[in-house]
Amino acid sequence: MMRCPNCNSKDIGKIGSHQFYCWGCFIELTVNGDKMSVYQVEEDGTLSSLDDLFFEDEVPTQVHLN
Repeated sequence: MMRCPNCNSKDIGKIGSHQFYCWGCFIELTVNGDKMSVYQVEEDGTLSSLDDLFFEDEVPTQVHLN
């Protein structure tokens, strides 16, 4: 069972072949393979990406000990 990455709710509905909607916090999720994208639905119906808030690509820090 899928959980919302924002509110951890299981109340998620399917709105497309790879698109889901969280009824707990009203965000839209798109799943493509192992990648998930998160969007806020604006008043006019457009989607604004929230990926930068949820999925940061961390650059590994290298430590050199001498």
